[in-house]
Amino acid sequence: MCRPMDTIRITNPDVWLGQIFAAKAVATGGVVRRSKLWVETEIGLERFELAVRARGFHLIEAGHQLVVICHSGPIKVRF
Repeated sequence: MCRPMDTIRITNPDVWLGQIFAAKAVATGGVVRRSKLWVETEIGLERFELAVRARGFHLIEAGHQLVVICHSGPIKVRF
């Protein structure tokens, strides 16, 4: 479900990022997925990209989804 662009953010951006990166998947080297529109509405894509990069993780955009690979080592795209 898409949110209208005029939706007002209700979560503090720092709190929002803290919640995302506190997920169990982050600690275990898994993946975190969020809607691109949701990220843009909550904190902005640039701020999210900086937060992912600061942690040494990888960010993939696939369609309308953003996928964070919570691993700082090399990745290989198989196909």
